[in-house]
Amino acid sequence: MRTPGFFPGFDHLDVDAGGVRFAGVVGGVGPPLLLLHGYPETHIAWRKVAPALARDHTLIIPDLPGYGASRTQTMVPRWTKRRVGAALVALMRALGHERFALAGHDRGARAGYRLVLDHPGVVSQFASLTVVPTVDAMAAVDYDFARKAYHWFLFAQRADLPERLLAAAPDAILDHAIAVMNANSDSVIEPAARDAYHRAFRDPAVQHAICEDYRAALDEDLAHDQADCTAGRRLDCPVLVLCSSAQNVTERIAIWKAWADDVTGIITTGDHLQPEDRPEEVIAALASFFSGTTPG
Repeated sequence: MRTPGFFPGFDHLDVDAGGVRFAGVVGGVGPPLLLLHGYPETHIAWRKVAPALARDHTLIIPDLPGYGASRTQTMVPRWTKRRVGAALVALMRALGHERFALAGHDRGARAGYRLVLDHPGVVSQFASLTVVPTVDAMAAVDYDFARKAYHWFLFAQRADLPERLLAAAPDAILDHAIAVMNANSDSVIEPAARDAYHRAFRDPAVQHAICEDYRAALDEDLAHDQADCTAGRRLDCPVLVLCSSAQNVTERIAIWKAWADDVTGIITTGDHLQPEDRPEEVIAALASFFSGTTPG
């Protein structure tokens, strides 16, 4: 999946590392910054934010393992966030980056905080867009969450029922997800980007990877979070919590302060797909945070 039109001036990423053939883009100048997308997207989720951030950072923007065009050598054992994090560290080292900053949205943020926890000293700063740790998210599940985020529990069912349902109506499932996230407007996801997401989402290999991602969330990932809570493990870098307007920033800062000593929270005025919905606000927050100044 070649998408140079979404990132003018960037180079294609095509690197074997950690059991993954990573696809995506790289570009910019300055210290390295890894950007990780979420569900139901690919690396092009960062297309509106990347040009501004690339003025001061070398951006590495991959498809997550199994998503988009990043292909895994095998799906066994399952690609837990721990395994994804290790592969991302291998990717960054293959590109010559032993230490780097990281911003993750949605699933990418879950891979991101796991990477920070499992690889102390590797991440200089971590920004979590719209996410709290899985163990905290699941502890707060109510009927409203279950209704809006039904896919958490559908995709986590045993293979291959979710895969068969996804294969039957991939465009409808993706379009429903976008609508629930209040991102139906072409000003948020323009037709070319939606078409790219559709193409990726129709791939049976991607559908299986997505289901395995959500199975891991309610199994291994949850167990890893619970073990870290018990052991008192913490993120060893500053954390930026970027919340959408529908989220309680005070509550989310409190959650993250149980995981890290240095936590800052900011609210963007849009909905869940922050980098596409409110790119200028995301740029301002991330640029300030990664430059070491106070966001806001």
